[in-house]
Amino acid sequence: MRQRVVTVRITIALLVLVLAGCSKQPERVSSGSGGGERPSILLVTLDTTRADAIGPEAAGMQTPSFNAIAARGVRFRQAYATVPETLPSHASIMTGLYPAGHGIHENARFLSGSQPVLAERLKQSGYRTAAVVSAFVLAGRFGLSRGFDIYDDELAPGSAERSSKDTTDRAIAYLSTAPAQPLLLWVHYFDPHTPYAPPASFRARHPDKPYLGEVEAMDAELGRVITAFAAAVESRKGNVAIIVAADHGEGLGDHGEPQHGNLLYQSTMHVPLVVAGPGIAAGINDTPVSTRRIFHTVLDWAGLGGGDSLRTAAQDVVLAEAMKPFLSYGWQPQIMAVAGSQKAIFAGKLETYDLSKDPREEKNLGAGTSLPAEMRKALDDYPVPSLGVNRAPENLSEEARRSLASLGYVSGTATPIVRKDAPRPADMTSLLPVIEAASALFVQDRYREAIPLFKRILTTDPQNLDAALRLATSYSTLGQDVDALAAFRRAAAIAPKSEDAQMYLALHYARGKDWTRAVPVLERIVAGQPERVAALEGLATVREKQQRLAEAVELRRKAYSLEAPSAAAWLRLGDLAMSAGQTDAAIEAFEKARAQEGSAFARHLELGVLYLSARRLTEARDALDRVPSSHPDYPMALFKRAQVSVLLNEPDRAERIARARQRADATTRELIARERLFQTVR
Repeated sequence: MRQRVVTVRITIALLVLVLAGCSKQPERVSSGSGGGERPSILLVTLDTTRADAIGPEAAGMQTPSFNAIAARGVRFRQAYATVPETLPSHASIMTGLYPAGHGIHENARFLSGSQPVLAERLKQSGYRTAAVVSAFVLAGRFGLSRGFDIYDDELAPGSAERSSKDTTDRAIAYLSTAPAQPLLLWVHYFDPHTPYAPPASFRARHPDKPYLGEVEAMDAELGRVITAFAAAVESRKGNVAIIVAADHGEGLGDHGEPQHGNLLYQSTMHVPLVVAGPGIAAGINDTPVSTRRIFHTVLDWAGLGGGDSLRTAAQDVVLAEAMKPFLSYGWQPQIMAVAGSQKAIFAGKLETYDLSKDPREEKNLGAGTSLPAEMRKALDDYPVPSLGVNRAPENLSEEARRSLASLGYVSGTATPIVRKDAPRPADMTSLLPVIEAASALFVQDRYREAIPLFKRILTTDPQNLDAALRLATSYSTLGQDVDALAAFRRAAAIAPKSEDAQMYLALHYARGKDWTRAVPVLERIVAGQPERVAALEGLATVREKQQRLAEAVELRRKAYSLEAPSAAAWLRLGDLAMSAGQTDAAIEAFEKARAQEGSAFARHLELGVLYLSARRLTEARDALDRVPSSHPDYPMALFKRAQVSVLLNEPDRAERIARARQRADATTRELIARERLFQTVR
């Protein structure tokens, strides 16, 4: 009961504040051509939210916050995401481009710095800009943070997401300090994403459908952030503009898709979209629109051009794509087009649907349907990315890969082969859960559990190069050489010219007794692709075996400059650099590890010795002072600390020498007796 009262209060406050923000004198509002007061803009993106799960027409749902803002603005009943994955969909919102234009077709890619993004445009025109996002998949490292004065992507240690409540709290905290100038605030909620775990009160309302409970819980936070935003802007006598949209939906079993990312049906592509603010008349619009036009709408409000703004939703062919199965597994690329009530999906063959009569796409009208000429042209002209161009980035740390895997986002590691008989993703839905489970286990180093799943994948899809290589790598990592070589031979048979297959076989050899066979392959790959992390690390491994330690150090430093390695990796590099006599490189590596490990760092003695060798005496002193008395080599730490004390001419140097003698072991006793520095101290 208390939850319902709070929700009603939020909704009433929301209505009052948004009404006030959207009913200012027209002359104070920019029309998009300059000359008026520009509104502060709140953009809220709802991750994984189906159009039929939120809003006044959502059966059995209580989403009063969304309903309230919809009543104040225009609700687009035929809004579509550009791609059913989080990062590329948001890249379209932030650039105004389809994925073919901005180049991001899957999660865990990097938006090119050459692509101007929304926050940059507004910041340059005098807006303050802030973003608060809720999942690692939108971390600033992927390119959407450009132009934001504040980009809050901080997550709790070990977590890849945060709740909408925590995100709202952070957004409200920012609003309490926001400046008076016009503001763009982007708030991203991730809650309806799997695994579904709504708060108890919302779970109780939907005990058998926790996804819906997550949507309702998120709606309560939507009300909080809209209320706080409107209040903050109103207190500064500003105007309010608000956009609420989902980045994509969720399959929930429709057309055989449990989640999202692989198909283009309404469950994942049809999304909620509401726009409220200056120049917007309240109502419902049934024109098909793309969420990419959010970009143009914000620019319009900011007085930076009104073309393609949702304030004037013109008829257009709406396009979308789902390229993950193509780029990861070599299945058919998928393109979608919507015009009026007609929808077409092309993936090897054409599917067509009349959405006015068949909103759940249960009756495929087939390729013989008469589509408008502009719709057919849009499908024909949409560019399909080249295989290999969108390769999964190798400069993600293991921690980053695990974070993405925990969210269900794991892409292929190899460039698939082009197949004349490539399967349609819609015909492979039974395999999708197996692929996702196997990929997640692989990233988590649970190779024994992953192996039978990769075998199942290859039974159904024998030309799946990614599955073949991951199977081979799993055997290799477990030391099962016979099975590994058999699996590598299978991968080579699938793709005889694949450089991925050659590289992973070379990495297998690099770990074992036949490591010399890896050398020419890895040398060739590094020469041609000097930023390929796996090849750099493999070549570093064989250089160590060749006792070419200086080269091994440089190769690992190059690899680590391209990724964010773990503390353990930095420690290994520190030891390697010490063995190679590269003091500066060793210091850098150990300090990187210390920054990550904090109080758990246990290599202070090595750091002290290195700093002393480099004659960086104050840093040597500080490092040696951090060595605990419980350290097994504490006598050596006392000896080195006494040396530093003498070189720094510290007043207690004699006492430190005495302490080193008192705690000496067999090794340090002889060193102390021969140390000339100590002979001058009385």
